[in-house]
This record gives sequence, C-alpha cells and structure tokens, in this order.
Amino acid sequence: MKQIFEAFLSGTENKVEGIAKPVIASGFVTPYDFKSIDGRLHLIIGKDEEENWVRIGGTEPYFSSWVNELAQQIAKHKRR
Repeated sequence: MKQIFEAFLSGTENKVEGIAKPVIASGFVTPYDFKSIDGRLHLIIGKDEEENWVRIGGTEPYFSSWVNELAQQIAKHKRR
C-alpha cells in the first residue's frame, strides 16, 4: 500500500484536490496531512484517545465536514 494518495474534499463550488499522507504527531494515532494542489488548503487530522477523528491543525477557515470526508478516504485507501 502506498502511504501517499490523492484525496478530494468538498469545496463551496468545486472539489478541492490534494495529497494526503501520514505524519508523526505526539498524542494522536496515525495523523494524516492533507495539502491542496493549489496550496490554499491544509488540513491535519488524527484519532484521539477514543478513536474519533479530529482536526489537529491546518488553515482557517475550514469545513468541519472535511474531517469525516478525509477520514472516509483514509479508510478506503487502507483497504486497498
């Protein structure tokens, strides 16, 4: 399985295309870093102690739905 993969998030008008990859961050289980191709969006998510995906950092503003969107794509990517 490749660690880095293409991911898409729903924007206000179009999908936001980017690259997602796992990163190392203390206190979270396998965080992922998403950066849009155009460089305007950056999102870092990881699992908390209860195994819930949460936003760790990134650009503002952001849509809270992006956390779930990216988490679903991560799960799909891991099953490949």
